[in-house]
Amino acid sequence: MTYVLAIDIGGTKLAAALVDEEGSVLRSGTRPTPRTDVMAALAALIAEVTEDGPPPQAVGIGCAGPLDLATGTVSPVNMPSWRGFPLREEVRKLTGLPTVLGGDAQCFALGEHWLGAGRDSASLLGIVVSTGIGGGLVIDGRPLPGPTGNAGHVGHMSIDPNGERCECGGRGCVERYSSGPNLARWALENGWSPAPGQSEQKADARALARDAAAGDPVAVAAFERGARALAGMIASTAAAVEITTVVIGGGVSAAGKVLFDPLERMLDDVAGLAFVRAVRVHQSTLGVHAALAGAARLAWQRTPTAH
Repeated sequence: MTYVLAIDIGGTKLAAALVDEEGSVLRSGTRPTPRTDVMAALAALIAEVTEDGPPPQAVGIGCAGPLDLATGTVSPVNMPSWRGFPLREEVRKLTGLPTVLGGDAQCFALGEHWLGAGRDSASLLGIVVSTGIGGGLVIDGRPLPGPTGNAGHVGHMSIDPNGERCECGGRGCVERYSSGPNLARWALENGWSPAPGQSEQKADARALARDAAAGDPVAVAAFERGARALAGMIASTAAAVEITTVVIGGGVSAAGKVLFDPLERMLDDVAGLAFVRAVRVHQSTLGVHAALAGAARLAWQRTPTAH
């Protein structure tokens, strides 16, 4: 049996695993992401996962972006110590193995296509709805990264050219309407506060989802507003790329029906052409493990020596 080393790097957690060609995990580990000297923590995690185990054949990395595949560099928003950091080369030097890099949302999409809710779909859009909104495309079974690795960055598709100004500098971006903090922000601006008895909890998307499930009208309206923006983005992506499947993960997806029920209604309203209406939307089945699975798949697909 042969294995690849899969690595998932985010602003709060580092994860690594030895994964075989079927997606089974032999060994895995996690560590908090430190504020500085991230490579030292990553090196220790890699040693922990690989020590006394079968030697991996290649490395696949999923990392928060922005990233530049041409240079193998990353500049994660939540990791200030990495700006233009040559991650691919540093991991290659550390391990001595062929190393391939992808965005974390791209790896999420690839993982769900390989082992999760989008298994074997013809063409898939994976969406991570959390503090921000990321995405990735898998077309004909292969990731579509784009020239710099940022294709599928659907959170910054504009669904309203006259809409609100986004933190990215654009206008009407999906993220401004549908991300967790922006769902809560809009609700607070329109009179919502967490239900009595929840005062000790933050007025965040989790509390908003709880109140929406209980029927709070402003909380319900916030999710309907966010769902309409997501629906517009999904319909637009389907029209451009003819995706057949959408898989949604991230913390906000845990809201369940209060997000997915209005999303189904809104998508039915905004989609017109038959091939756009045919898109099926699913909740992630791999959850936090999707990006790690996708990183492993990336290694298997892109590295000939891994076979």
